[in-house]
Amino acid sequence: MLLRHVPTVGNLLEGIIQVPVARLKGINRHFGVSYSTLPTCNELPRKLKKSERKPPVRSFNELKREARLKRKKRQNACEIILQPPENGLSVEHLVPVAREVYAARTELLSTVSRLIKYIAIYTCSLCGEVHVGHPPHKIRTCNVQGSLSSKEHAWVRGGIQHVLPLVESFHLYDRIGRAVSHKEMLEVDRIPAIVELCVQAGFDIPEYPTRRRTFPVYSIAGKMIDFEKRFPKDFSLGEDIDACGFRYNRKRMDKDTHPAELYPNDIKAIAVGGMKAWEKMCSGSSKLMETYAVQTCGYCPEVQVGPKGHRVRNCQAYKHQMRDGQHAWQEARISDLVPPVYVYHVQDQQNNKPLVNELRRYYIMLPAVVELFAQCGAPLEPKYAGAMRDVVIPEMDEEKWVV
Repeated sequence: MLLRHVPTVGNLLEGIIQVPVARLKGINRHFGVSYSTLPTCNELPRKLKKSERKPPVRSFNELKREARLKRKKRQNACEIILQPPENGLSVEHLVPVAREVYAARTELLSTVSRLIKYIAIYTCSLCGEVHVGHPPHKIRTCNVQGSLSSKEHAWVRGGIQHVLPLVESFHLYDRIGRAVSHKEMLEVDRIPAIVELCVQAGFDIPEYPTRRRTFPVYSIAGKMIDFEKRFPKDFSLGEDIDACGFRYNRKRMDKDTHPAELYPNDIKAIAVGGMKAWEKMCSGSSKLMETYAVQTCGYCPEVQVGPKGHRVRNCQAYKHQMRDGQHAWQEARISDLVPPVYVYHVQDQQNNKPLVNELRRYYIMLPAVVELFAQCGAPLEPKYAGAMRDVVIPEMDEEKWVV
């Protein structure tokens, strides 16, 4: 009897494998609408634990191998030829890219500051989750110390800082000079990391001067030899710059200091321009980071634009006592300069009903800036449209029929 059932079970498994993918979705025959029982949220980066380190751009074995090769080269007392920007010179073909990134950031800040007057921004006062649009969702995902037992969010009105978080970096007059020490933590100016990246890539800002070399720097036996004077002849040492090249200026660039020209009162046109500025800023910054090094701490959000990190001991992340408060520097990604803030996407904007927790698996998540522009009428880019699956979100009384 057992031998008779073996082919039957095999045929049954073969038939299941050959079932089309479309039939694997739950079909509600009572309403004649097809719903997907699989979660439709696009793949998001996994949230790291406090004890976990950020995944490196390159493997640690590759970094160790590169360090061993550099150590062998330093043992030979010979000149090592450095290429821009390692030798202090700027990469000429990236200077226009730096200008475009700075202009795109200026336009993006101006656009978002205008659109948040029409689209409400909410943030949770307990866990910091963000929601774009009114009313805020009812999804119970607040699971931090001090939150309610129902895990519901405590919503308050937010601002542009919740949609575009500000990441700062120390401004360096000489990008290949010495690092900022701990004693200079409150003296050296801090500006947005993207602005500092544009400055080091060749974009000149009068408020934040930087050293532009005309002669390259040489490396002999691991030591940097600079035959150029610290300051050019036509440069006057101002009151805000000391002999080491650090600028002690108290002016900050948290806000847009060069506002773009006013747009027409068409909200959709403003949103379309903001979407283009967002994509241009992200793509241009990624292109600059392929040549100009940016460092980030492996355990905290600290970022330093330049070939090496600073020496300020202000890290309060996992096991910072073992490092005496110093940061665990590693190569940064674009997500470190522009931290992603993912929010739930509202498909039916005309319906003023909030997103409910029971239909959580049907919702997808998008960056907060993209969701803001989408609610204002801007079309989604192809990379975001790929996450928009053709799924009809059921009503509460229909969800129980989903298989």
